[in-house]
Amino acid sequence: MKTEGFIFAGIAAFFALIATIYWFTSYEEAGSVMLLTTTGLGLIPGIWLIWISRKHPPRLEDRYDASIEEGAGRIGSFPESSVWPLGFAGGLCLGALGLVYGWWMALPGLVLMPLAMIGAILEGRRGNEPGYPEGDPEGP
Repeated sequence: MKTEGFIFAGIAAFFALIATIYWFTSYEEAGSVMLLTTTGLGLIPGIWLIWISRKHPPRLEDRYDASIEEGAGRIGSFPESSVWPLGFAGGLCLGALGLVYGWWMALPGLVLMPLAMIGAILEGRRGNEPGYPEGDPEGP
């Protein structure tokens, strides 16, 4: 996490330098404020990642003496393919179009978005399929 923190801090330093140069060459407030905001967008996660990396032991990616064998094994659980993100995107699209064309178009979107979120949450919490033991690599 420390490496990622320094990358974000470097991004923040770059945009702070660009914001300073931009201000002294153009004296334009809007662009300078946006560049300073971008500096904050790099600084906030950078400081948080560096702070968290001091509390936790270093990950394998952060250690120079780590070997490939130490990282072998199950990495984590990843979601299976699902139709719920498509339903959520459709509801979000209808809701956004409702802001332009009227509330009558936003209503189906406002119904579809929570249904898709609930469906995705329930599908993700379902756990292993029946017939597969816990941790079976051949299971879903």
